[in-house]
Amino acid sequence: MAKPKVFVTRRVPQEGIDILGETCDVDVWNSDDVVPRETFLERVKGVSGLFCTINDEIDTEVLDAAGPSLKVVGTMSVGNDHINIPECKQRRICVATTPDVASDSAAELSVALLLITTRRLAEGLSAIKSGESGPWKPMWCLGTLSMGKTLGIFGFGRVGFGIARRMKPFGVSRIIYSDLFVASYADGIAERVTFDELLQESDILCVCCAVTSQTVKKFNKTAFQKMKKTAVLINTSRGSVVNQTDLYEALSNNVIGAAGLDVTEPEPLPVDHPLMTLNNCIILPHMGTNTYEARKAMSINTAKNIIAILE
Repeated sequence: MAKPKVFVTRRVPQEGIDILGETCDVDVWNSDDVVPRETFLERVKGVSGLFCTINDEIDTEVLDAAGPSLKVVGTMSVGNDHINIPECKQRRICVATTPDVASDSAAELSVALLLITTRRLAEGLSAIKSGESGPWKPMWCLGTLSMGKTLGIFGFGRVGFGIARRMKPFGVSRIIYSDLFVASYADGIAERVTFDELLQESDILCVCCAVTSQTVKKFNKTAFQKMKKTAVLINTSRGSVVNQTDLYEALSNNVIGAAGLDVTEPEPLPVDHPLMTLNNCIILPHMGTNTYEARKAMSINTAKNIIAILE
């Protein structure tokens, strides 16, 4: 009996490929770059499983090219906004994500970005590399402490909880969160508030929610005007949650203090984008799960998800 065919859209940790190879005929686009669209449509023909990443748009065209043999789309990511979920559902194609294994990596990155932004570390690094820092100055490049501040978290799932757990020892005075549900595991760590209260009371606001119709452009001009003028916004969810035009205006006009973004729309953000000109906006190239441990686990789990469905 012929093995089911699986197309892997990117070079990923070998452990996942090895697992797939035990029971499947595996075709890998062995590159760190996105597979060209025409090549993608050709290579996906007749596959039973698709192993993809967040940069691969799994739309009707791809599903049509794969044909009725496609049974599962396994994405090496927590989010699935790059996949046409309603269309997959209609075609009875299972969609599998990797929500558990990357949470610690993403939470750790969120805290790192928070500290880089609040302590203005990127400006300091740039100044010393360019020779512009000069001798020690009492009032130069002053950041803010996390100690004694109110930390707000929008989306109190695994990543949000991970941020709270890591930031509590920093001495934040209060941790608040806004979500659709009351998180029982928040007891003793964080308290639930309304979205408006989150905006008004947070000194540092971490965004780590899922992308839904309710969260797209949730952080916009109206939201920024409700925040403290010294507030720092950290976004490690998806770029579409923040209205970047409104964010630029808010940062430029001192409506809020600073922002740290690990995600943007698009990715990568063009070098001539207005946000790239601001010292009070730190932008990383989507590094939330960039650890050996997380990527290995994501590759393994994606492979296991695909096999579980095919079997």
